[in-house]
Order: sequence, then structure tokens, then C-alpha cells
Amino acid sequence: MKTVVFDLDGTLADTSGDLLAAANATFAALGHAPPLGAGDEGVAHQGGRAMLRLGFARLGIAVDEAQITAHYPDLLAQYEGVICVQSRLYDGAEAAVRTLRARGFACAICTNKPTYLAEALIQSLGIRDLFGALIGAGSLNVVKPDPAPFLAAVAGVGGTKSLLVGDTETDHKTARAAGVPSVLVGFGPNGGAVAALVPDAVLRHFDDLPDLAAHLLGGA
Repeated sequence: MKTVVFDLDGTLADTSGDLLAAANATFAALGHAPPLGAGDEGVAHQGGRAMLRLGFARLGIAVDEAQITAHYPDLLAQYEGVICVQSRLYDGAEAAVRTLRARGFACAICTNKPTYLAEALIQSLGIRDLFGALIGAGSLNVVKPDPAPFLAAVAGVGGTKSLLVGDTETDHKTARAAGVPSVLVGFGPNGGAVAALVPDAVLRHFDDLPDLAAHLLGGA
């Protein structure tokens, strides 16, 4: 079965508001003023560790990766409590997935968000039943851009030919490592920069995805 695999944060959903709130709450618990805000949405979609690095840098506090790792569980705990307060699906995302499935494509998610949080988020967004597999951080002992999580997502739906829809250089590298088409979204906080990565396609709106997938994968 031909398969479309989606990244989650910054691709299917804008989760930046809740991610930034969780990061700022983590810094507040350490006694610091919130260092992150408007304009940091792109960093939020790169994950918790990226937000911690930027926040500490803004505060003028030098930290090493061991310290980032030590604070990361605190951020995850804060995030679990606000996982779907501000988060929303991008316009047309759910309809595009439903159309793909109606045309015979399988759909899956491959994200570097911890699996249990990804599951909670897509349940809250009401789209869990649209995806035959979800592979997140912790599902395997590696994460993107290693191609193994992507390949596991494809295998999880019995996929054959496949492509990856994402929003970052990490997603692009994953697709290249897996030898599949790279489709990067041209909306969201990273949308203006993705063309420079020379993906196989830039998705300007989810309305275009079903026909684009058929073109890149040769139909359903």
C-alpha cells in the first residue's frame, strides 16, 4: 500500500503555543523570567531541548548537554499538562488525510516527540483513528534523521512506496536517508526557509496534498 508519513509538530499541527508555555513554566520553576515568546515558534517545533538551549542562552546561562538532558523531563512534565490548550491542526490537514485514505493511501505519523505525548496530542485533536501507525521518540532507540523510525511507521501500516511530509531539515534528511520523496510544508514558522533545502515538493496548502502524493507515488 502506498503510504504518506507525516511529521507532527509544525506539519500536521501548530503546537508552538503549548510548547513555549511549557518551556517558560520550566524556567519559571527554576526561578527565571520567561525567556521565550513571539518569534520562537520555529524553535518550539524543533523540540524541547532546542527550547531549553535557546532559553538558557537568552538568560545568559552557560549550560552543557548534560544539564539540558537533566531539565528535559521537567519540561515534558510541564508540557503534558498543557498539551492541547492552544494547539490546533493546520487548515485542511484533517481533510487531506481523510481524502488520502479514501483514495487508498495509508497514513502514519513519525515524530521526534515522545510517543506517549504524541499519542495524547492526536487523541486530543480527534485524529488518532486516521493514522494506522505512530512512531515517536522512545518507540525505537533512534530518532529522525535516522531513517529507522520512518521505515517503522511505513511497516506499521503495511506500506510499500512512501513519502514523508515534514517541516524541518531533520525531516528532509530523514526522507533522503530513507530514499523516499521529501515534501516540506511551505506554511508555519519554518515555511519560508524550506525551499532552500530543495525538497521534492513544497506543500503550500494541505488541499494540494492528495494530488501531489498521487503524482509522487504513482497513484493509490
